[in-house]
Amino acid sequence: MSSRHQPRNTAITSLAVLLLAGCASSTQPGNQTAAPARPAAPPEIVTAKTAFWPMYKEAHSWAPDVVVIRVAAKPVPGFQNQAGKAAMWEAVFASPNLKTYRIFTNSIASVPPDIYKGIRAGLAMPWGGATPDATPIDLTLFSVDSDAAFTAASADAAGWLKSNPGKELSAFALGDTSKFQVPVWYVMWGNKTSGYATVVDASSGQVLKHK
Repeated sequence: MSSRHQPRNTAITSLAVLLLAGCASSTQPGNQTAAPARPAAPPEIVTAKTAFWPMYKEAHSWAPDVVVIRVAAKPVPGFQNQAGKAAMWEAVFASPNLKTYRIFTNSIASVPPDIYKGIRAGLAMPWGGATPDATPIDLTLFSVDSDAAFTAASADAAGWLKSNPGKELSAFALGDTSKFQVPVWYVMWGNKTSGYATVVDASSGQVLKHK
């Protein structure tokens, strides 16, 4: 080989050595920079059904004959309940055989000393049975989730809400009474004397009553 080609060949060889060295060094574990950990996203508020069924499973383990009396949205400091979703849901379960009831909660976050993430069960308390104002909920008719019920109630109350800006949602619960043949959502803004309440059929999503 002619000597005039040696500098070029030497340069190519040197470049290859540098590239290979660079590749080798980039694969060494000690030279890798760990990506910064991303902060965990805050928990999201949930619908009633999302929170209810895990509570029902726990309650059924407590009493196989358990019935549901009420499901209600509850506040958690630091979170805003809205659009039919809540940071915590509360359910009242009763056992006809044991003649007791227990209040279960399911929260997306802990706020000590009273609120803890996940499912919590209260103490068993005496239960005298169903009353005309609080009858067990037929779960086979619990078809309409809380977000859909809120949409229906908000549409019904739209005129009143426009005339009364700033009124907060004060009650949002699922229950049943002797007045209705189905479980219903009770949605209220303001209070009983100067507010607006809507009753939504939990099986069809239709507004049954308002005032």
